[in-house]
Amino acid sequence: MTRAETKERNRRALLDAAFQVVSRDGHRARLDEIAEEAGLTTGAVYSLFGSKGGLVAALVTDYLRPHYEEIEQAIPADMDLLEAVEAFARYYRRSCDAPAATSALSLQITLLDMALHDPELGSRLAASVRTQESHLIALFTGRSHNGKAVTSHQARRLVTALRALFVGLTQGVILGLAPAADEQYFADTARALASNATLIDQDADAPV
Repeated sequence: MTRAETKERNRRALLDAAFQVVSRDGHRARLDEIAEEAGLTTGAVYSLFGSKGGLVAALVTDYLRPHYEEIEQAIPADMDLLEAVEAFARYYRRSCDAPAATSALSLQITLLDMALHDPELGSRLAASVRTQESHLIALFTGRSHNGKAVTSHQARRLVTALRALFVGLTQGVILGLAPAADEQYFADTARALASNATLIDQDADAPV
């Protein structure tokens, strides 16, 4: 293997190990256990990620990237805003039925717990999520709504609201607290949110 291939192999091994150990131990996850799980040393963690916080932030990015790539594929470019939001909502609801949905929710809760115990790590995690959400903002920006093109500022406000909506609904579905929240319910709720003039139209001239 080349040096670059070895580096990528070690990086992948540490991310996979971090997923296992962090999911199990939360903020108590130890670097030496992650390194041991990966068959490496803690020195490899510092060399590749700089710190435990850097590794966890990279784990979040690694976990979210394919998720956002699938969303982009699920929302054709020729849809207007409300059609795009509805397609997004339907994709999100289908993800609740995926085999890994429960473990994904467990990881989300674990990462929130880690952020509460470590403010610096919390800042890193927030930055990682914001970076990935920028893809969603770009996905909605420029789409037609009420005869106008959605601005980046409006798309950012919408993505924030949709994330809060879907996180809550997803938790309800997976935990059995929202049995009536089927795919149509997700779509109708998201469409109603995006149709709200206060969210979309009021800030049409706001700076990006």
